[in-house]
Amino acid sequence: MSSETTAWWSTDLVRVEPGKIELSGYPVEQLIGDASFVDTIWLMLRGELPDRSSSRLLEAALTAGVDHGPQAPSIAAARMAATCGVGLNNAVATGANLLGDVHGGAGQQCMELLAEVVRRTRDGEDLDPVVADVVRRHRYVPGFGHRFHPRDPRRDPLLSLVESAVSEGVVDGHHLRAAQAVERALARGRSKPVPMNIDGATAVIYSELGFAPELGRGLFVLSRSVGVLAHAWEESRSGTRIKGPIPRSLLADYTGPEPRDVPHRD
Repeated sequence: MSSETTAWWSTDLVRVEPGKIELSGYPVEQLIGDASFVDTIWLMLRGELPDRSSSRLLEAALTAGVDHGPQAPSIAAARMAATCGVGLNNAVATGANLLGDVHGGAGQQCMELLAEVVRRTRDGEDLDPVVADVVRRHRYVPGFGHRFHPRDPRRDPLLSLVESAVSEGVVDGHHLRAAQAVERALARGRSKPVPMNIDGATAVIYSELGFAPELGRGLFVLSRSVGVLAHAWEESRSGTRIKGPIPRSLLADYTGPEPRDVPHRD
């Protein structure tokens, strides 16, 4: 077999041979029982196993983003798909495929914003003017405010864990301080604050842990897919067939022209 053939799908991630599976050099039989699923996620994405504190922080972020109810478009779509005779994998894929820039992308966008703030302050600019400039350029600052929660209940416990990790020297805290500065800037001149939401809090964690913004999006999809799977499974057992977006007794409002005849054509 030529080297060109074996190099076609070359990978640093896994070695598979008869009787052997190694993930970044670690035998899978040693990982089983000793490494958690979160540890293995880190290993697959970063090439090394995380320390206990980093693993705990990543697990907290993944846990926090698992679900936000059946009204979330990705969840609703998965539930509808589950009633249409497709397999569970198709229903999960339907939900996950809705996680794009608008629904599911704010975490990555927030990570990119925080990365800019941190980069510019490391280059010598003062924090507050940098934050003011970044906030001014965004009509909607990703990762802050919530259409449903006045204060996202996931914010405080997640940021508390980050603060503990900073005090323990696990992470440096630059992205946390940047996010807190954005939060303060958004609160100025308002009667109500605009606190970080789940996307902002997890963006802080993923950034502090050294994940690239694109992986922040991927980690959110991985987290929310758990909720998508659970909802699809629940709906598949309901016995309902072809469940649409609104109850069958209701019809969507029609806003087009009134009834009219097709004009006669010679």
